Amino acid sequence: MTTENITIRFFARLREELGTEELTISAQPGLTTGDILAELAGRGGAWAQLKGDQPLMIAVNQAMAKPSTPVQGGDEVAFFPPVTGG
Repeated sequence: MTTENITIRFFARLREELGTEELTISAQPGLTTGDILAELAGRGGAWAQLKGDQPLMIAVNQAMAKPSTPVQGGDEVAFFPPVTGG
């Protein structure tokens, strides 16, 4: 049985600070966007900012999402800092 992957994309300053714009992880039953953030933040270093005081915007398949949003194989999850207009 093949497990589909989840594509994770980083935008704006996150992409620069983490040194990557995309990675993939294996889909797991019951996985949420908050679980992904916690797992990535656990890597330490620059990754720890993902669970820091600065809020992040989350999208799943280009629709705004929350940390409780479930994800499954084939999904694309995007993390990006809030954007302000000016």
